[in-house]
Formats: sequence, structure tokens, C-alpha cells
Amino acid sequence: MSSFSENSWNPWHGCTKISPGCKFCYVYRQDARYGSAVESSLCRKTASFRLPLQIRRTGEYKLAPGSVIYTCFTSDFLLEDADIWRAECWEMMRFRSDLFFYFFTKRIDRLEQCLPPDWGNGYENVIIGCTVENQDRSDYRLPIFKALPIRHKTVIVAPMIGPVDLSPYLDESIEEVSVSGESGVDVRPLYYDWVLDLRAQCMEAGVPFIFHQTGATLIKDGKRYSIPRREQIAQARKAGIDYPARTDSAPDKGNIELY
Repeated sequence: MSSFSENSWNPWHGCTKISPGCKFCYVYRQDARYGSAVESSLCRKTASFRLPLQIRRTGEYKLAPGSVIYTCFTSDFLLEDADIWRAECWEMMRFRSDLFFYFFTKRIDRLEQCLPPDWGNGYENVIIGCTVENQDRSDYRLPIFKALPIRHKTVIVAPMIGPVDLSPYLDESIEEVSVSGESGVDVRPLYYDWVLDLRAQCMEAGVPFIFHQTGATLIKDGKRYSIPRREQIAQARKAGIDYPARTDSAPDKGNIELY
């Protein structure tokens, strides 16, 4: 997938839609380019399944030590259909303690039953993002997320399809809130006022905030803007509203399509 960083690992592909944020899923849209040859709702193991352990001819790992590895971005790591493979993935994550594995999930209510036996308070090298898209999903998923033993927690508001009040859930346990609009054709618009309000909530709580992607349609000051896919991440960055302000040394998620 050209929209993913080279530091990505998709051990399986395909997912089932479970909530309003899934309506225009980018994985389904990308798969549609291949016609009937790809069934997006069918979860299958990929050829990259053992990527964290693969070594180049030079003797170096294909995934360089110290990297953040964007994990399972063409599915959901907690998808029930992948239960038979997940234990082996946890083992690879534990073995590659020199990497940070970062996955997002809409199925945070399944995490507890999917954890490895030695999880304890969480693996130090695993970052988990709870994805929410509106107030209803925030109020359902985030109390569960907050109570779980996870070393590194982020909240992904994407695609943001309505105003969201995260203030009851923002404290020092949340390392970042990232916001994105919806990409694709004829998608739901992102209102810039929603983004600014969420930024204000994060600033009040002292939680880092990133405006990652505008989405295809942005409404700002009453005007509707259509933004080409290739510009959506750049335009979000140009808004200059990340908190704390982005610096040249700040980690960059790269050209990763969130929604």
C-alpha cells in the first residue's frame, strides 16, 4: 500500500465494519481498486506476517531497531477473526523489544481477553491507540480504555464525524490525541471548529494534540474546502495547531492514511 510508511507491519488484512466511523473505510476503498479479486471483509494472513523477524542479506533486520512500527493498519489487531494468529504476534513484539509497535483499535473492549499471559501492566514497547469517531463511541470505548493496563495510551479521533468532548478522559495517562478527517469521495465533512475545540480540551489537560489529516472535505469559517488526498496531511500540518507546537525534531507519522 503506497499510503503506508516503510515502517509498517500488516500481519493480516481485511476487517468487518462495526461502527459509524467504518462507513467509508479506507481499506475497503483501496481494495476496491482491485475489483472482485479482493474481499475487504475477509480477514487473511499476509506474506508479511513474520516481518519483525525477517533479516536482510546484510544480516540486519528489515525493521531497523529504534523504529516505530505501525501495526495492522489494514485491519484491526483485535479483530476476532485473527484470534488464532495474535499470540504469535505478541511473541514477535516481545522478542523485538528494540522496536515500538503501535496499533489502533475500535475493539478496545476485546483487549483484555486478547492479552498474552505475561502482559502484566503492559509491554514497554507497545503503544495502543483507542479509535473514536463521535461522542457515543468515545463514551463507550474510553472508560474501558482508561481502565486497562497499557503502558502507552493514545486516543485517535478519526474519522471525526461530530463534535467530541474528551475532557472527562484526558489526564497524564493519555500520551497523545490525534485528529483526522475522512478521506475518499462524498465523505462526511470535518468542521474545523470541532478540531479547535478538541485542541483546547487537550491544552487544558496538558495532553499533546496532533491535527494529522484534514480529510477530503473541511468546513472552516463557513466555507467548504475540497482537499485532494495528496494534500490532506500537508494542509493539516500547515494549520500549525499541534500542541505542543511541532518542531523539526518531532516524530513524524509520515504519509499514513488514518481514515
